[in-house]
Amino acid sequence: MRIAIDIRKYQDFGIGTYVRNLVDHLGRIDRETEYVLLSRPQDRGRIALPGPNFRTVPEPAGSHSVAEQFRIPLALQREHVDLYHSPHYVLPPLIHCRSVVTVHDCIHLMFPQYFPGRLAHTYAHVQMWLAVQRANRVLTVSETSKQDILRRFRIPADKVTVVYNAIDERLAAPPSLEDIDRVQGRYQLNDPFALYVGTIKPHKNLERLIEAFHEVRRQPGMDALKLVIIGDEISKYQGLRRAVHEFKLHKHVRFLGFVALDTLSVLYRLARVFVFPSLYEGFGLPPLEAMSVGTPVVTSNTSSLPEVVGDAAVLVDPYSSASIAEGIHRALVDDDLRATLRERGIARAREFSWASSVQQIHAAYTEVMEQAEPL
Repeated sequence: MRIAIDIRKYQDFGIGTYVRNLVDHLGRIDRETEYVLLSRPQDRGRIALPGPNFRTVPEPAGSHSVAEQFRIPLALQREHVDLYHSPHYVLPPLIHCRSVVTVHDCIHLMFPQYFPGRLAHTYAHVQMWLAVQRANRVLTVSETSKQDILRRFRIPADKVTVVYNAIDERLAAPPSLEDIDRVQGRYQLNDPFALYVGTIKPHKNLERLIEAFHEVRRQPGMDALKLVIIGDEISKYQGLRRAVHEFKLHKHVRFLGFVALDTLSVLYRLARVFVFPSLYEGFGLPPLEAMSVGTPVVTSNTSSLPEVVGDAAVLVDPYSSASIAEGIHRALVDDDLRATLRERGIARAREFSWASSVQQIHAAYTEVMEQAEPL
């Protein structure tokens, strides 16, 4: 059997974490199937192949491009692929082998105002509709996302399988004292700080987070607190900069952009509290990452986030800066709560495992090959 996986987002946040762990763990459990990895040409030398039954094939077509609608099917035909896994919501109509598609969330449909134009929104809606209708199996990352998919696309419930995400194993290894000193020195992290990690997009609700941070700093004993924001594309959202200057927080809010995983591991552990007030998430991996190292988490009471964090985080109303501020303050000053969140967070994170999740994905491949005919 020959399976192709689109790994063009291998180096990205979010889906990149999904793809990297999928490939790595497939290599641990399957030495028989031949895997063809469609990768960006510039990534081929940076991909650690997990076994001799894996090989990369360069695919220069960009994500969400017209070119991928034709180039991906041609590549699958050329490589004589039996099953294709798209870890995003794009499944070109010209693909005629069996297929599995992962739909992580319905963010593009729920917040159309965040698209650059109506054409982009229409493209996303059409591509997702085609993918879930034509795929032999749809994977998603939470029960919340499954219900969103079923509600919007009216496909049979047994066609959608929930497979949870998990944290990268490399985050579990405690950093050395030298690594901690290096990160503290490089970023001059000498004061207590709240941490946010994720993409910098409007639905992440960072302007409201900055307002909430301002309210927290006005509380007694909170004037030394800093806010560290990890994420790319900051320049595209000037509203964040304006919010910082509106509240005169330019000395207290740090935008660090993208950081390497070893640096991120240290930052999670150094933070006094992790804050993730997103308006919508298909899964929400960063809160789980922070919980896994014992950092208290404050996150939203909406979408999949309560499903992911369980009773191991402070849940707040993401549409209220006052609620976010109250949650942050409680997680900073209530020692009993902090101890409880640490204990519950570590235990909760252990319930999610890439080894288990990839076993489920591999089982889905097998079921599709045994039961379904190509569309």
